[in-house]
Amino acid sequence: MKIIRSREFTAERPWGALDIASMNGTTVRLHWTDQPYRWHVNDGEEVFAVLDGIVDMHYRESGIEHITVLHAGDIFFAGIGCEHVAHPKGQARILVIEREGSV
Repeated sequence: MKIIRSREFTAERPWGALDIASMNGTTVRLHWTDQPYRWHVNDGEEVFAVLDGIVDMHYRESGIEHITVLHAGDIFFAGIGCEHVAHPKGQARILVIEREGSV
């Protein structure tokens, strides 16, 4: 049993993570960041839930870049082949559920 106070979590570096669970090849991790990630496509699907802060999520569809603003409680689902990058506005805490070993 675990209780995690996500708003209290920080990491030593941007995108540092706390491993919460590994379930049949799927990982659940809590990330802290104050810096953008990098453009990437995951090896599978990804659920990206903002728990604290505000994140500009950039993603490309048919080669066209879009940006949506995610607030605490918002969820971004990146399907297979979805190229995306997260840009937090200040500090953010994000719950990421994805295939184990994914980018």
